[in-house]
Amino acid sequence: MYEIGTIDTREWGTFKDSLKAPIFGWFTYPAGFSYKAVEYSLKQEKLKAGDTVYDPFMGSGTTNLVAQMLNINSYGVEAHPFVFPITKCKMNIDVDLKEVGEQANKVVGLVKKTPVDSFELTEMLDREFPDLVRKCFLPETLYELMLIRNAIRKIRNKEVQLFLNTGLICTLRTVSIAATGWPYIAPNKIKITSLSKKGIETYYKFIEKMIEDVLSFRMKLCDHTSTHHMYLGDSRDTSEYIPNEVADHIFTSPPYLNNFDYADRTRLEMYFMGDAHNWSDICDKVRTRLITSATTQINRSDSKYEFLDDFKRDNPDEYKFLNSAVFELGEKRKTKGGKKSYDLLVSGYFNDMYQILKDNYRILKPGHTAKYILGDSAPYGVHIPTDELIGKIGCNIGFKDYKIDLLRTRGEKWKNNPQRHDVKLRETIVTLIK
Repeated sequence: MYEIGTIDTREWGTFKDSLKAPIFGWFTYPAGFSYKAVEYSLKQEKLKAGDTVYDPFMGSGTTNLVAQMLNINSYGVEAHPFVFPITKCKMNIDVDLKEVGEQANKVVGLVKKTPVDSFELTEMLDREFPDLVRKCFLPETLYELMLIRNAIRKIRNKEVQLFLNTGLICTLRTVSIAATGWPYIAPNKIKITSLSKKGIETYYKFIEKMIEDVLSFRMKLCDHTSTHHMYLGDSRDTSEYIPNEVADHIFTSPPYLNNFDYADRTRLEMYFMGDAHNWSDICDKVRTRLITSATTQINRSDSKYEFLDDFKRDNPDEYKFLNSAVFELGEKRKTKGGKKSYDLLVSGYFNDMYQILKDNYRILKPGHTAKYILGDSAPYGVHIPTDELIGKIGCNIGFKDYKIDLLRTRGEKWKNNPQRHDVKLRETIVTLIK
């Protein structure tokens, strides 16, 4: 269905609503979803102060931030080491805003006092940044951004440092002269609107906006007693830090089976901040931590992409269907120029999701629900009905039942592309009932 009651749900799987909301829109992580979807679900499930919601794919913290806004407790797990601290910053509405303002003024003052040596600038930036970063900014702008970054590193208060760092990260794509809209970076395509933007001015304006957002968020809180536990980790097994049957609800959006490389999507920011310097760093520090959702993660000699014995035992019908699809994809791969490993992508993805669903079942209280915003896919034209499969796998591991609500159809913008398949795709909410 396109509507639940009188609420239009078509944008719930996108970040559009959140972009306009205080704090939610600070970091436009491409995997985001609408805060309105979370808000509606928590109210629909009648969660109240003292109850707990869990998001195993915390991302930029939408579920947890809504929970905090409604004075509901939350747990969240995120595997991406660059995104995790940004989410911690968004959740920290008790940060000392007075010191934030004072330190921001010091940083800006220091940068303005530091002259630009045009003779040494190019050589300095060449030493400091990978080629991708240098192509995305005017040299003078990149120099200013570097000075801001270096000044922030000297701040002793870690919460304030994280706040100012987050503002800097959120400024990068705004002042970039390259086409750096999410999720792609096109350094050879000039973004005319950024040619006149100054790094230091744009940064300071964004910090002012962040301060205003936190103050606005604080004013909306009728109470402020909820607790929020956030972990940088693997949501396939959280038994060491999340108790059994602690959650009254689960709301999340797992990676879609659409070959979207989440590690690559923060490459510009990680390169600039010094958290990675090359493609190998991105692989080692990020890609290996994430669940299988992109062919760039796959080493075809790795046995982990074979279906797990437990998966085959617990899901005989689903395994039969998926194994056939994997075989078909393997055959089609041989005829394709790119030879993308969609076959192992499918098996690896469902291995991971099976383990996550089992862990979610452990965490959720009996009689309660888990909701997953999902999209299906058709790699090489082979349709994988992800939502139906997730529902059936959930029931196989213990959930009583599942239902699927349609949010929107997908793929229409590609319908005239002869390189694309013609399978009609959709985005849905899968609800598992324990």
